[in-house]
Amino acid sequence: MKRLIAVTMALSALLLGGCATTIRSDVTTFHQWPAQIEDKSYVFETPPSFDNTLEYQSYQNLVRGQLAQLGFREANMGTPALKVAMRFTTTDVPVRVLEPVGPMFRDPYWYGFGPRFGPRGRFAGRYSPFYDPFWSPFPAYQVSIEHQYRRELQVSIKDRGDKRLFDVTVHNMSGELSTPEVMPALVHSAFAGFPGPSGTVRRVALQRKDG
Repeated sequence: MKRLIAVTMALSALLLGGCATTIRSDVTTFHQWPAQIEDKSYVFETPPSFDNTLEYQSYQNLVRGQLAQLGFREANMGTPALKVAMRFTTTDVPVRVLEPVGPMFRDPYWYGFGPRFGPRGRFAGRYSPFYDPFWSPFPAYQVSIEHQYRRELQVSIKDRGDKRLFDVTVHNMSGELSTPEVMPALVHSAFAGFPGPSGTVRRVALQRKDG
């Protein structure tokens, strides 16, 4: 009885707390980050006009928040020490899915499973009473299309002389249609363990609370 009560309480807590979705991303980092850097002032590089959308600015704010947590300071005036650039893409990847819907029926005479005749038209036998020639062991399939979405986030940091100090690329593939729902996790993954190991691919998994 005590065990049943404990399980019930755990389920209740899960329902009250809502469900969580795990967002997994592959993070590739290359950097030549200085061991000591005193001036962490930065400015965002201006993107091309066709990329400078409200959506872009929203994701830029996410990057701004991560940089602030790491001790960077956005410069509103003067000459900043660093320049930050960001870009992202979302690509719809349709995937054809075959689903069995049941046995496939066929004409036994069309497929050659009817009575057989030997030389000179002699009857050579017919199918077994235990074998149904109209039924095939191979199921029929229904074709449907599922959409996967490939997302890529790139963030780079250069010094004022345009020397690259930090490049990170985050790849994510999921069935989530909404990029704004996924982007906070991608930005967080980009700066996880900053600056992180250079020249390697890491799998970063983050929990997103739903509801």
